[in-house]
Amino acid sequence: MSLGTLTAFGRRYAQAWCDRDPQRVASFYAERGSRIVNGSAPAVGREAIAEDARSFMADFPDMHVSMKGLTREARGTVFHWSLMGTNTGPGGKGHRVRIDGYEVWKLDGDDQIAESKGHFDAAEYAFQLERGYDAPRHETDDPPAPVAPGSRSRSSLVSNRRGRPSGGAKAGS
Repeated sequence: MSLGTLTAFGRRYAQAWCDRDPQRVASFYAERGSRIVNGSAPAVGREAIAEDARSFMADFPDMHVSMKGLTREARGTVFHWSLMGTNTGPGGKGHRVRIDGYEVWKLDGDDQIAESKGHFDAAEYAFQLERGYDAPRHETDDPPAPVAPGSRSRSSLVSNRRGRPSGGAKAGS
């Protein structure tokens, strides 16, 4: 598959997540394909993958998944993504979540995902589920200032990890 075709494939995959269409997400996988997230037990087969996607979509009814990039590496095709949504599903606390991650894909001869190994910062995700994306990370942190319309977004000014300025600069410098 050419890089252009692969990139279009990745964009359609992200759109299937945004459309909250678990069957369409599963259709990107081989009939006996597998999906593992952070080393969890694999979802094997399209039906299991669709159910896995469905449960995640229920947790984030307003989810938006964007493709941040796609690269070919020795370990496989790496699909980098960003997820934003509000955890208002069953048992959710209603907090906004913004998390980045990636999936390492092994494609089969029919250009479908035979294996996907997903990774994201589980501790950061758990924190955001409990307190929200914009919550202070430490007791001494102030909450982030609101972003004025038309100004630079918070993500361009502050690292999404621990509330530090991006680019390695020290706060206040």
